[in-house]
Amino acid sequence: METAPAIDGAALRAARVRAGLTQHQLAHEVGVVGGERVSMWERGEARPRSPQLLHAVARVLGVPATVLLLAPDGGSSLRWLRFAAGLSVDELARAAHVSMATLKRWEAQGCRRAPSSATLAAVAAALDVGVVEVERALLRS
Repeated sequence: METAPAIDGAALRAARVRAGLTQHQLAHEVGVVGGERVSMWERGEARPRSPQLLHAVARVLGVPATVLLLAPDGGSSLRWLRFAAGLSVDELARAAHVSMATLKRWEAQGCRRAPSSATLAAVAAALDVGVVEVERALLRS
């Protein structure tokens, strides 16, 4: 199982309070069981495991998903960019015309050298970010 990017618990709590929701109400709105899970997210003990769940939380709270993610040290990773865009591994792999195994390897290990310019452009377009940001994310590891 992949590791989701870290959540900014304070930002999540502040957005939830602004939205006038209890932890239990937010959990119900996004389809998770009980407010305990939301409480764990706010305390930094757990995090939404999928980009789709992260984006569901953001939609209910009326904030961009990136507000709920902690900025990674040293810049955005490919996994962080994918979660911010709300894409699964499969969705990004299909959009970039690469295998899921390749994409998972890029997220886990990065690249020694950047993929082709066409692949970089496809990844950037799918993530709605610039090619330079994707290249930095891939070469970071």
